[in-house]
Amino acid sequence: MLGPLRTAPAVAAALAAASLLALGAAAPAAADGVRAHLPRTFLDTDYAAPSGEIIRVQAGDDLQQALDAAQPGDQVLLTPGATYTGNFVLPKKAGDEPIVVRPRRLVGLPEGERAGPQDAGAMARIQTPNSAGAIETAPGAHGWRFIGIEFGIVPGTPTNYGVVRLGTGDETRMRDLPADIVIDRCWVHGNATGNARRGVALNGVRQAVVDSYVSNIHEVGADAQAIAGWNGPGPFKIVNNRLEGSGENVMFGGADPTIRGIVPSDIEMRRNHLFKPLSWRVGDPSYAGTHWSVKNLFELKSARRVLVEGNVLENSWGDAQTGYAVLLKSANQDRGAPWSQTVDVTFRNNLIRHAGGALSIVGRDPHTEALTKRVTIENNLFEDIDHRKWKGPGIFLLVVSSPPPGGIAPAGPQNLVVDHNTAFHTGSTIVADGPPSRGFVYTNNIAANNTYGVKGSDSSTGTPTLETFFPGYRFLRNAVVGGKASLYPPDNFFPSTYGAVGFVDQAGGDYRLAPSSPLAGQGQGGTDVGADIDAIEAAIDGP
Repeated sequence: MLGPLRTAPAVAAALAAASLLALGAAAPAAADGVRAHLPRTFLDTDYAAPSGEIIRVQAGDDLQQALDAAQPGDQVLLTPGATYTGNFVLPKKAGDEPIVVRPRRLVGLPEGERAGPQDAGAMARIQTPNSAGAIETAPGAHGWRFIGIEFGIVPGTPTNYGVVRLGTGDETRMRDLPADIVIDRCWVHGNATGNARRGVALNGVRQAVVDSYVSNIHEVGADAQAIAGWNGPGPFKIVNNRLEGSGENVMFGGADPTIRGIVPSDIEMRRNHLFKPLSWRVGDPSYAGTHWSVKNLFELKSARRVLVEGNVLENSWGDAQTGYAVLLKSANQDRGAPWSQTVDVTFRNNLIRHAGGALSIVGRDPHTEALTKRVTIENNLFEDIDHRKWKGPGIFLLVVSSPPPGGIAPAGPQNLVVDHNTAFHTGSTIVADGPPSRGFVYTNNIAANNTYGVKGSDSSTGTPTLETFFPGYRFLRNAVVGGKASLYPPDNFFPSTYGAVGFVDQAGGDYRLAPSSPLAGQGQGGTDVGADIDAIEAAIDGP
Protein backbone atom coordinates (compact mmCIF):
# COMPACT_ATOMS: atom_id res chain seq x y z
CA MET A 1 0.00 0.00 0.00
CA LEU A 2 1.51 3.32 -1.04
CA GLY A 3 0.90 6.60 0.70
CA PRO A 4 -1.65 7.32 3.41
CA LEU A 5 -4.74 5.18 3.81
CA ARG A 6 -7.05 5.84 0.89
CA THR A 7 -10.75 6.07 0.41
CA ALA A 8 -12.00 2.93 -1.33
CA PRO A 9 -14.42 4.30 -3.95
CA ALA A 10 -15.63 0.87 -5.02
CA VAL A 11 -16.48 -0.04 -1.45
CA ALA A 12 -18.22 3.29 -0.88
CA ALA A 13 -20.28 2.88 -4.03
CA ALA A 14 -21.20 -0.70 -3.22
CA LEU A 15 -22.28 0.13 0.30
CA ALA A 16 -24.30 3.10 -0.88
CA ALA A 17 -26.06 0.84 -3.38
CA ALA A 18 -26.66 -1.73 -0.67
CA SER A 19 -28.36 0.97 1.37
CA LEU A 20 -30.97 1.20 -1.37
CA LEU A 21 -31.16 -2.42 -2.43
CA ALA A 22 -30.64 -4.52 0.70
CA LEU A 23 -34.38 -4.91 1.20
CA GLY A 24 -35.43 -4.76 -2.43
CA ALA A 25 -38.85 -3.21 -2.84
CA ALA A 26 -39.03 -2.42 0.88
CA ALA A 27 -36.67 0.54 0.54
CA PRO A 28 -39.39 3.06 -0.37
CA ALA A 29 -41.28 2.14 2.80
CA ALA A 30 -38.42 3.11 5.09
CA ALA A 31 -37.96 6.23 2.98
CA ASP A 32 -41.05 7.55 4.78
CA GLY A 33 -38.54 8.31 7.53
CA VAL A 34 -35.25 10.17 7.26
CA ARG A 35 -32.57 7.54 6.89
CA ALA A 36 -29.11 7.83 8.41
CA HIS A 37 -26.32 9.02 6.11
CA LEU A 38 -23.58 6.48 5.44
CA PRO A 39 -19.89 7.25 6.07
CA ARG A 40 -18.37 9.61 3.52
CA THR A 41 -15.05 7.75 3.54
CA PHE A 42 -14.21 4.05 3.56
CA LEU A 43 -10.55 3.25 4.14
CA ASP A 44 -8.67 0.99 1.73
CA THR A 45 -6.41 -1.25 3.83
CA ASP A 46 -5.30 -3.68 1.12
CA TYR A 47 -1.66 -4.55 1.66
CA ALA A 48 1.21 -4.03 -0.74
CA ALA A 49 4.76 -4.69 0.45
CA PRO A 50 6.81 -1.48 0.81
CA SER A 51 9.76 -0.88 -1.46
CA GLY A 52 12.32 0.38 1.04
CA GLU A 53 15.04 -1.12 3.20
CA ILE A 54 14.81 -4.17 5.46
CA ILE A 55 15.67 -3.67 9.13
CA ARG A 56 16.00 -6.95 11.03
CA VAL A 57 15.50 -6.95 14.79
CA GLN A 58 16.61 -10.16 16.49
CA ALA A 59 15.50 -11.25 19.93
CA GLY A 60 17.29 -9.03 22.44
CA ASP A 61 17.92 -6.21 19.95
CA ASP A 62 16.71 -2.66 20.57
CA LEU A 63 13.30 -2.37 18.91
CA GLN A 64 12.98 1.34 19.70
CA GLN A 65 16.25 2.02 17.94
CA ALA A 66 14.93 0.20 14.87
CA LEU A 67 11.67 2.18 14.90
CA ASP A 68 13.63 5.41 15.17
CA ALA A 69 15.92 4.44 12.30
CA ALA A 70 13.21 3.23 9.91
CA GLN A 71 12.22 5.50 7.04
CA PRO A 72 8.96 5.55 5.07
CA GLY A 73 8.81 2.48 2.87
CA ASP A 74 11.04 0.36 5.13
CA GLN A 75 10.12 -2.93 6.78
CA VAL A 76 11.05 -3.71 10.37
CA LEU A 77 11.23 -7.51 10.54
CA LEU A 78 10.98 -9.18 13.95
CA THR A 79 11.84 -12.73 14.91
CA PRO A 80 8.80 -15.04 15.11
CA GLY A 81 8.41 -16.25 18.67
CA ALA A 82 10.66 -13.52 20.09
CA THR A 83 9.45 -11.13 22.81
CA TYR A 84 10.23 -7.39 22.85
CA THR A 85 9.40 -5.71 26.16
CA GLY A 86 8.98 -1.99 26.63
CA ASN A 87 6.83 1.04 25.93
CA PHE A 88 7.69 1.63 22.30
CA VAL A 89 6.86 4.95 20.66
CA LEU A 90 6.15 5.40 16.97
CA PRO A 91 8.12 8.50 15.91
CA LYS A 92 6.98 11.08 13.37
CA LYS A 93 8.62 10.64 9.97
CA ALA A 94 8.81 12.83 6.87
CA GLY A 95 7.14 10.99 4.01
CA ASP A 96 3.94 9.18 3.15
CA GLU A 97 4.82 5.54 2.39
CA PRO A 98 4.09 3.36 5.43
CA ILE A 99 6.62 1.61 7.58
CA VAL A 100 5.64 -2.02 8.12
CA VAL A 101 6.45 -3.89 11.35
CA ARG A 102 5.96 -7.65 11.08
CA PRO A 103 7.57 -11.04 11.67
CA ARG A 104 10.17 -11.87 9.06
CA ARG A 105 7.84 -14.60 7.78
CA LEU A 106 4.08 -14.32 7.28
CA VAL A 107 3.53 -18.05 6.79
CA GLY A 108 0.15 -18.99 8.24
CA LEU A 109 -1.07 -15.37 8.38
CA PRO A 110 -2.84 -14.86 5.03
CA GLU A 111 -4.27 -11.45 4.26
CA GLY A 112 -8.01 -11.20 4.73
CA GLU A 113 -8.25 -13.98 7.34
CA ARG A 114 -8.74 -13.26 11.02
CA ALA A 115 -5.66 -14.04 13.13
CA GLY A 116 -5.70 -14.77 16.85
CA PRO A 117 -4.28 -16.82 19.73
CA GLN A 118 -4.04 -19.89 17.51
CA ASP A 119 -1.45 -18.03 15.42
CA ALA A 120 0.77 -16.91 18.30
CA GLY A 121 3.58 -19.23 17.22
CA ALA A 122 3.91 -17.37 13.92
CA MET A 123 3.85 -13.95 15.56
CA ALA A 124 6.43 -11.79 17.29
CA ARG A 125 5.37 -10.51 20.73
CA ILE A 126 5.56 -6.88 21.85
CA GLN A 127 4.59 -6.48 25.50
CA THR A 128 4.31 -3.69 28.05
CA PRO A 129 5.69 -4.16 31.57
CA ASN A 130 3.55 -1.47 33.20
CA SER A 131 0.39 0.66 32.87
CA ALA A 132 1.54 2.38 29.63
CA GLY A 133 1.09 1.05 26.12
CA ALA A 134 3.20 -1.56 24.43
CA ILE A 135 2.89 0.79 21.44
CA GLU A 136 2.26 4.53 21.72
CA THR A 137 2.55 7.42 19.27
CA ALA A 138 4.66 10.55 19.21
CA PRO A 139 2.88 13.79 18.21
CA GLY A 140 2.15 13.70 14.50
CA ALA A 141 3.23 10.08 13.97
CA HIS A 142 1.81 8.67 10.76
CA GLY A 143 2.21 5.87 8.25
CA TRP A 144 2.68 2.69 10.29
CA ARG A 145 1.30 -0.82 9.76
CA PHE A 146 1.64 -3.77 12.14
CA ILE A 147 1.10 -7.27 10.76
CA GLY A 148 1.21 -10.53 12.70
CA ILE A 149 2.14 -9.04 16.08
CA GLU A 150 1.02 -10.31 19.47
CA PHE A 151 0.59 -7.26 21.71
CA GLY A 152 0.39 -8.14 25.40
CA ILE A 153 1.08 -7.25 29.01
CA VAL A 154 3.84 -8.78 31.12
CA PRO A 155 2.20 -11.38 33.40
CA GLY A 156 1.71 -10.10 36.93
CA THR A 157 1.24 -6.46 35.88
CA PRO A 158 -1.72 -5.34 38.03
CA THR A 159 -3.15 -2.63 35.75
CA ASN A 160 -2.69 -1.44 32.20
CA TYR A 161 -4.53 1.54 30.68
CA GLY A 162 -4.13 0.66 27.01
CA VAL A 163 -2.15 -2.05 25.26
CA VAL A 164 -2.04 -0.28 21.88
CA ARG A 165 -2.50 3.47 22.18
CA LEU A 166 -2.87 5.18 18.81
CA GLY A 167 -3.05 8.67 20.23
CA THR A 168 -2.92 9.55 23.90
CA GLY A 169 -6.44 10.95 23.90
CA ASP A 170 -5.03 14.19 25.33
CA GLU A 171 -3.75 15.89 22.16
CA THR A 172 -4.97 19.47 21.85
CA ARG A 173 -3.97 20.18 18.22
CA MET A 174 -5.12 18.35 15.10
CA ARG A 175 -1.57 18.22 13.70
CA ASP A 176 -0.44 16.20 16.72
CA LEU A 177 -2.93 13.38 16.12
CA PRO A 178 -1.52 10.10 14.76
CA ALA A 179 -2.67 9.18 11.26
CA ASP A 180 -2.62 6.35 8.73
CA ILE A 181 -2.02 3.46 11.13
CA VAL A 182 -3.24 -0.10 10.58
CA ILE A 183 -3.37 -3.02 13.02
CA ASP A 184 -3.58 -6.05 10.71
CA ARG A 185 -3.77 -9.74 11.65
CA CYS A 186 -2.66 -9.05 15.21
CA TRP A 187 -3.59 -10.47 18.61
CA VAL A 188 -4.01 -7.77 21.28
CA HIS A 189 -4.73 -9.00 24.77
CA GLY A 190 -4.57 -8.59 28.49
CA ASN A 191 -3.97 -11.40 30.96
CA ALA A 192 -6.58 -13.70 32.47
CA THR A 193 -6.05 -11.87 35.76
CA GLY A 194 -5.14 -8.21 36.10
CA ASN A 195 -6.87 -5.08 34.90
CA ALA A 196 -6.55 -4.09 31.24
CA ARG A 197 -8.64 -1.02 30.49
CA ARG A 198 -8.34 -0.89 26.72
CA GLY A 199 -7.09 -3.10 23.92
CA VAL A 200 -6.76 -0.52 21.13
CA ALA A 201 -7.33 3.22 21.52
CA LEU A 202 -8.25 4.92 18.24
CA ASN A 203 -7.67 8.63 18.73
CA GLY A 204 -6.47 9.93 15.41
CA VAL A 205 -7.03 10.17 11.66
CA ARG A 206 -7.42 7.27 9.21
CA GLN A 207 -6.90 4.36 11.59
CA ALA A 208 -7.91 0.73 11.14
CA VAL A 209 -8.08 -2.58 12.98
CA VAL A 210 -8.62 -5.48 10.58
CA ASP A 211 -8.51 -9.30 10.74
CA SER A 212 -7.39 -9.18 14.37
CA TYR A 213 -8.34 -10.53 17.80
CA VAL A 214 -8.65 -8.50 21.02
CA SER A 215 -9.19 -10.50 24.21
CA ASN A 216 -8.99 -10.43 28.01
CA ILE A 217 -9.71 -6.70 28.18
CA HIS A 218 -11.41 -6.30 31.54
CA GLU A 219 -11.28 -4.28 34.75
CA VAL A 220 -12.76 -4.40 38.23
CA GLY A 221 -14.89 -1.33 39.04
CA ALA A 222 -14.24 0.56 35.79
CA ASP A 223 -15.16 0.42 32.11
CA ALA A 224 -12.87 -1.53 29.79
CA GLN A 225 -13.12 -1.65 25.99
CA ALA A 226 -11.59 -3.84 23.32
CA ILE A 227 -11.63 -0.77 21.04
CA ALA A 228 -12.47 2.80 22.00
CA GLY A 229 -12.00 6.30 20.61
CA TRP A 230 -12.98 9.81 21.66
CA ASN A 231 -10.37 12.37 20.59
CA GLY A 232 -9.95 11.77 16.86
CA PRO A 233 -12.07 12.74 13.86
CA GLY A 234 -11.54 9.47 11.96
CA PRO A 235 -12.27 7.91 9.59
CA PHE A 236 -12.00 4.54 11.30
CA LYS A 237 -12.23 0.99 9.96
CA ILE A 238 -12.97 -1.98 12.24
CA VAL A 239 -13.48 -5.06 10.06
CA ASN A 240 -13.36 -8.84 10.65
CA ASN A 241 -12.15 -8.87 14.25
CA ARG A 242 -12.98 -10.83 17.40
CA LEU A 243 -13.43 -8.22 20.16
CA GLU A 244 -13.77 -8.96 23.88
CA GLY A 245 -14.24 -6.19 26.44
CA SER A 246 -15.91 -6.33 29.84
CA GLY A 247 -17.35 -2.81 29.84
CA GLU A 248 -18.14 -1.97 26.23
CA ASN A 249 -16.65 -4.17 23.54
CA VAL A 250 -16.58 -1.16 21.21
CA MET A 251 -17.30 2.44 22.21
CA PHE A 252 -16.89 5.87 20.66
CA GLY A 253 -17.25 8.83 22.99
CA GLY A 254 -17.21 8.10 26.70
CA ALA A 255 -14.56 10.73 27.48
CA ASP A 256 -14.44 14.39 26.51
CA PRO A 257 -12.18 15.20 23.54
CA THR A 258 -9.44 17.70 24.24
CA ILE A 259 -9.69 19.15 20.71
CA ARG A 260 -12.72 21.38 20.50
CA GLY A 261 -15.49 20.21 18.20
CA ILE A 262 -14.13 16.68 17.68
CA VAL A 263 -16.72 13.97 17.02
CA PRO A 264 -15.40 10.56 15.86
CA SER A 265 -16.77 10.24 12.33
CA ASP A 266 -16.99 7.98 9.28
CA ILE A 267 -16.78 4.70 11.15
CA GLU A 268 -17.04 1.42 9.26
CA MET A 269 -17.62 -1.59 11.50
CA ARG A 270 -18.31 -4.82 9.64
CA ARG A 271 -18.01 -8.58 10.13
CA ASN A 272 -16.80 -8.45 13.73
CA HIS A 273 -17.66 -10.82 16.57
CA LEU A 274 -18.32 -8.83 19.75
CA PHE A 275 -18.29 -11.36 22.58
CA LYS A 276 -18.18 -11.50 26.38
CA PRO A 277 -16.98 -14.87 27.76
CA LEU A 278 -19.39 -16.40 30.25
CA SER A 279 -16.40 -16.99 32.51
CA TRP A 280 -16.79 -13.27 33.34
CA ARG A 281 -20.37 -13.76 34.55
CA VAL A 282 -20.88 -14.23 38.28
CA GLY A 283 -22.89 -17.39 38.87
CA ASP A 284 -22.20 -19.03 35.52
CA PRO A 285 -20.78 -22.57 35.82
CA SER A 286 -17.67 -21.36 33.96
CA TYR A 287 -17.18 -18.24 36.16
CA ALA A 288 -13.45 -17.73 36.72
CA GLY A 289 -13.72 -15.91 40.05
CA THR A 290 -13.07 -12.22 39.27
CA HIS A 291 -16.05 -9.85 39.10
CA TRP A 292 -15.16 -7.64 36.15
CA SER A 293 -17.41 -4.62 35.52
CA VAL A 294 -19.75 -5.72 32.69
CA LYS A 295 -21.90 -3.25 30.72
CA ASN A 296 -22.80 -3.76 27.04
CA LEU A 297 -21.54 -4.88 23.65
CA PHE A 298 -21.65 -1.70 21.55
CA GLU A 299 -22.09 1.92 22.64
CA LEU A 300 -21.95 5.30 20.96
CA LYS A 301 -21.87 8.47 23.05
CA SER A 302 -20.47 10.76 20.38
CA ALA A 303 -20.12 9.55 16.81
CA ARG A 304 -21.10 10.65 13.32
CA ARG A 305 -21.81 8.63 10.16
CA VAL A 306 -21.42 5.09 11.48
CA LEU A 307 -22.08 1.88 9.55
CA VAL A 308 -22.47 -1.25 11.69
CA GLU A 309 -23.13 -4.19 9.38
CA GLY A 310 -22.72 -7.95 9.35
CA ASN A 311 -21.57 -8.26 12.97
CA VAL A 312 -22.38 -10.87 15.60
CA LEU A 313 -22.96 -9.35 19.05
CA GLU A 314 -23.16 -11.97 21.76
CA ASN A 315 -23.58 -12.15 25.56
CA SER A 316 -24.66 -9.07 27.52
CA TRP A 317 -26.12 -9.37 30.98
CA GLY A 318 -27.24 -7.15 33.83
CA ASP A 319 -24.25 -6.21 35.97
CA ALA A 320 -22.82 -2.67 36.04
CA GLN A 321 -25.61 -1.78 33.59
CA THR A 322 -29.03 -3.22 32.84
CA GLY A 323 -27.99 -5.70 30.16
CA TYR A 324 -28.87 -3.96 26.88
CA ALA A 325 -26.69 -5.17 24.01
CA VAL A 326 -26.62 -1.87 22.09
CA LEU A 327 -26.73 1.69 23.48
CA LEU A 328 -26.84 4.76 21.24
CA LYS A 329 -26.90 8.19 22.87
CA SER A 330 -25.46 11.70 22.80
CA ALA A 331 -23.45 12.30 25.96
CA ASN A 332 -21.26 15.16 27.13
CA GLN A 333 -19.44 12.72 29.36
CA ASP A 334 -17.39 15.00 31.61
CA ARG A 335 -19.34 18.23 30.90
CA GLY A 336 -16.52 19.71 28.85
CA ALA A 337 -17.79 18.85 25.34
CA PRO A 338 -21.38 20.08 24.91
CA TRP A 339 -21.12 19.54 21.12
CA SER A 340 -21.00 15.74 21.61
CA GLN A 341 -23.55 14.06 19.38
CA THR A 342 -24.47 10.70 17.93
CA VAL A 343 -25.95 11.20 14.48
CA ASP A 344 -26.30 9.16 11.28
CA VAL A 345 -26.00 5.60 12.55
CA THR A 346 -26.88 2.72 10.22
CA PHE A 347 -27.20 -0.57 12.12
CA ARG A 348 -28.16 -3.31 9.66
CA ASN A 349 -27.78 -6.99 8.85
CA ASN A 350 -26.47 -7.91 12.32
CA LEU A 351 -27.15 -10.83 14.64
CA ILE A 352 -27.62 -9.90 18.31
CA ARG A 353 -28.15 -12.73 20.77
CA HIS A 354 -28.05 -13.73 24.44
CA ALA A 355 -28.71 -10.37 26.10
CA GLY A 356 -30.84 -8.86 28.83
CA GLY A 357 -32.19 -6.17 26.49
CA ALA A 358 -31.82 -5.34 22.81
CA LEU A 359 -31.65 -1.62 21.94
CA SER A 360 -31.48 1.53 24.05
CA ILE A 361 -31.72 4.84 22.14
CA VAL A 362 -31.20 7.96 24.26
CA GLY A 363 -31.77 11.49 22.95
CA ARG A 364 -29.13 13.11 25.13
CA ASP A 365 -27.86 13.32 28.65
CA PRO A 366 -28.64 16.44 30.75
CA HIS A 367 -25.38 18.20 29.84
CA THR A 368 -25.44 17.81 26.05
CA GLU A 369 -26.67 20.47 23.63
CA ALA A 370 -26.91 18.27 20.53
CA LEU A 371 -29.46 15.50 20.06
CA THR A 372 -29.27 11.91 18.84
CA LYS A 373 -30.77 11.83 15.36
CA ARG A 374 -31.00 9.86 12.11
CA VAL A 375 -30.61 6.33 13.44
CA THR A 376 -31.62 3.49 11.09
CA ILE A 377 -32.10 0.03 12.63
CA GLU A 378 -32.68 -2.22 9.63
CA ASN A 379 -32.83 -5.93 8.93
CA ASN A 380 -31.36 -7.35 12.13
CA LEU A 381 -32.08 -10.55 14.04
CA PHE A 382 -32.37 -10.35 17.84
CA GLU A 383 -32.36 -13.79 19.44
CA ASP A 384 -32.64 -14.83 23.10
CA ILE A 385 -33.26 -11.36 24.53
CA ASP A 386 -34.42 -12.75 27.87
CA HIS A 387 -34.88 -10.81 31.10
CA ARG A 388 -34.82 -13.92 33.26
CA LYS A 389 -31.82 -15.65 31.75
CA TRP A 390 -29.69 -12.52 31.24
CA LYS A 391 -30.86 -10.34 34.15
CA GLY A 392 -32.23 -7.38 32.20
CA PRO A 393 -35.54 -5.84 31.06
CA GLY A 394 -36.02 -8.08 28.03
CA ILE A 395 -37.15 -5.01 26.06
CA PHE A 396 -36.71 -4.82 22.29
CA LEU A 397 -36.50 -1.02 21.98
CA LEU A 398 -36.08 1.62 24.69
CA VAL A 399 -36.43 5.26 23.57
CA VAL A 400 -35.75 7.91 26.22
CA SER A 401 -34.14 11.33 26.72
CA SER A 402 -33.14 13.63 29.57
CA PRO A 403 -34.08 17.32 29.91
CA PRO A 404 -31.50 19.46 28.03
CA PRO A 405 -29.37 22.30 29.40
CA GLY A 406 -31.20 25.58 29.96
CA GLY A 407 -32.50 27.41 26.90
CA ILE A 408 -32.65 24.31 24.67
CA ALA A 409 -36.00 22.81 23.74
CA PRO A 410 -36.57 19.32 25.14
CA ALA A 411 -36.81 16.49 22.60
CA GLY A 412 -36.26 12.78 22.23
CA PRO A 413 -34.21 11.03 19.54
CA GLN A 414 -35.16 12.30 16.10
CA ASN A 415 -35.69 10.40 12.83
CA LEU A 416 -35.43 6.90 14.26
CA VAL A 417 -36.25 4.32 11.57
CA VAL A 418 -36.78 0.70 12.70
CA ASP A 419 -37.53 -1.49 9.69
CA HIS A 420 -37.59 -5.23 8.88
CA ASN A 421 -36.21 -6.62 12.15
CA THR A 422 -37.07 -9.93 13.82
CA ALA A 423 -36.82 -10.03 17.62
CA PHE A 424 -37.30 -12.86 20.09
CA HIS A 425 -37.56 -11.19 23.47
CA THR A 426 -39.41 -11.51 26.78
CA GLY A 427 -40.11 -7.86 27.68
CA SER A 428 -42.10 -5.06 26.08
CA THR A 429 -41.89 -4.19 22.38
CA ILE A 430 -41.12 -0.48 22.84
CA VAL A 431 -40.75 1.48 26.07
CA ALA A 432 -40.71 5.30 25.85
CA ASP A 433 -40.10 8.10 28.33
CA GLY A 434 -39.05 11.73 28.26
CA PRO A 435 -39.73 14.37 25.58
CA PRO A 436 -41.36 13.27 22.31
CA SER A 437 -39.39 11.86 19.38
CA ARG A 438 -40.36 13.07 15.90
CA GLY A 439 -39.74 11.27 12.62
CA PHE A 440 -40.31 7.83 14.15
CA VAL A 441 -40.86 5.02 11.64
CA TYR A 442 -41.53 1.45 12.79
CA THR A 443 -42.37 -0.84 9.87
CA ASN A 444 -42.25 -4.49 8.81
CA ASN A 445 -40.93 -5.80 12.14
CA ILE A 446 -41.67 -9.00 14.06
CA ALA A 447 -41.51 -8.50 17.84
CA ALA A 448 -43.57 -9.60 20.82
CA ASN A 449 -46.16 -7.62 22.76
CA ASN A 450 -45.57 -9.60 25.97
CA THR A 451 -46.88 -7.75 29.04
CA TYR A 452 -47.05 -4.13 27.89
CA GLY A 453 -46.28 -4.00 24.16
CA VAL A 454 -45.66 -0.41 23.03
CA LYS A 455 -45.84 1.47 26.32
CA GLY A 456 -44.82 4.94 27.42
CA SER A 457 -44.53 6.36 30.90
CA ASP A 458 -48.01 7.28 32.25
CA SER A 459 -49.57 6.32 28.92
CA SER A 460 -51.66 3.41 27.67
CA THR A 461 -50.38 0.59 25.46
CA GLY A 462 -50.33 1.04 21.71
CA THR A 463 -51.82 4.02 19.88
CA PRO A 464 -51.96 6.42 22.89
CA THR A 465 -48.24 5.88 23.54
CA LEU A 466 -47.37 6.35 19.87
CA GLU A 467 -49.36 9.59 19.70
CA THR A 468 -47.83 10.96 22.89
CA PHE A 469 -44.18 9.99 22.50
CA PHE A 470 -43.85 9.75 18.72
CA PRO A 471 -45.98 12.50 17.13
CA GLY A 472 -46.31 12.04 13.38
CA TYR A 473 -45.24 8.39 13.70
CA ARG A 474 -45.56 5.64 11.06
CA PHE A 475 -46.37 2.22 12.51
CA LEU A 476 -47.26 -0.15 9.69
CA ARG A 477 -47.08 -3.78 8.60
CA ASN A 478 -45.62 -5.01 11.87
CA ALA A 479 -46.31 -8.35 13.52
CA VAL A 480 -46.99 -7.65 17.19
CA VAL A 481 -46.91 -11.19 18.54
CA GLY A 482 -49.58 -11.69 21.19
CA GLY A 483 -50.87 -8.13 20.87
CA LYS A 484 -54.47 -6.93 20.47
CA ALA A 485 -55.46 -5.21 17.24
CA SER A 486 -57.82 -2.91 19.13
CA LEU A 487 -54.88 -1.28 20.94
CA TYR A 488 -52.79 -0.47 17.87
CA PRO A 489 -53.05 1.48 14.61
CA PRO A 490 -54.56 -0.33 11.60
CA ASP A 491 -52.56 -2.21 8.95
CA ASN A 492 -50.56 -4.37 11.37
CA PHE A 493 -50.64 -8.10 12.22
CA PHE A 494 -51.27 -9.87 15.51
CA PRO A 495 -50.23 -13.54 15.49
CA SER A 496 -51.10 -15.13 18.81
CA THR A 497 -47.66 -16.69 19.35
CA TYR A 498 -44.27 -16.89 17.67
CA GLY A 499 -45.36 -20.32 16.50
CA ALA A 500 -48.22 -18.73 14.58
CA VAL A 501 -45.81 -16.52 12.61
CA GLY A 502 -44.88 -19.43 10.38
CA PHE A 503 -41.08 -19.63 10.54
CA VAL A 504 -39.38 -22.35 8.54
CA ASP A 505 -37.94 -23.95 11.71
CA GLN A 506 -38.11 -21.80 14.83
CA ALA A 507 -36.85 -24.57 17.11
CA GLY A 508 -33.90 -25.16 14.79
CA GLY A 509 -33.05 -21.48 14.48
CA ASP A 510 -34.23 -20.94 10.89
CA TYR A 511 -36.20 -17.70 11.14
CA ARG A 512 -37.07 -17.33 7.48
CA LEU A 513 -40.79 -17.21 6.80
CA ALA A 514 -42.20 -20.37 5.28
CA PRO A 515 -44.14 -19.89 2.01
CA SER A 516 -47.30 -20.77 3.96
CA SER A 517 -46.69 -18.09 6.62
CA PRO A 518 -49.53 -15.55 6.89
CA LEU A 519 -46.81 -12.85 6.94
CA ALA A 520 -45.05 -13.97 3.75
CA GLY A 521 -45.21 -11.16 1.22
CA GLN A 522 -47.21 -8.95 3.59
CA GLY A 523 -44.53 -6.34 4.25
CA GLN A 524 -44.45 -3.06 2.40
CA GLY A 525 -43.62 -3.49 -1.27
CA GLY A 526 -44.58 -7.19 -1.14
CA THR A 527 -41.62 -8.22 1.03
CA ASP A 528 -41.83 -10.65 3.93
CA VAL A 529 -42.46 -9.13 7.33
CA GLY A 530 -39.38 -9.35 9.56
CA ALA A 531 -35.69 -9.71 8.76
CA ASP A 532 -34.25 -11.02 5.52
CA ILE A 533 -32.15 -13.83 7.02
CA ASP A 534 -30.30 -14.49 3.76
CA ALA A 535 -29.09 -10.86 3.71
CA ILE A 536 -27.92 -11.11 7.32
CA GLU A 537 -25.98 -14.31 6.67
CA ALA A 538 -24.39 -12.84 3.54
CA ALA A 539 -23.30 -9.72 5.43
CA ILE A 540 -21.81 -11.75 8.30
CA ASP A 541 -19.97 -14.13 5.97
CA GLY A 542 -18.67 -11.27 3.83
CA PRO A 543 -17.17 -11.47 0.35
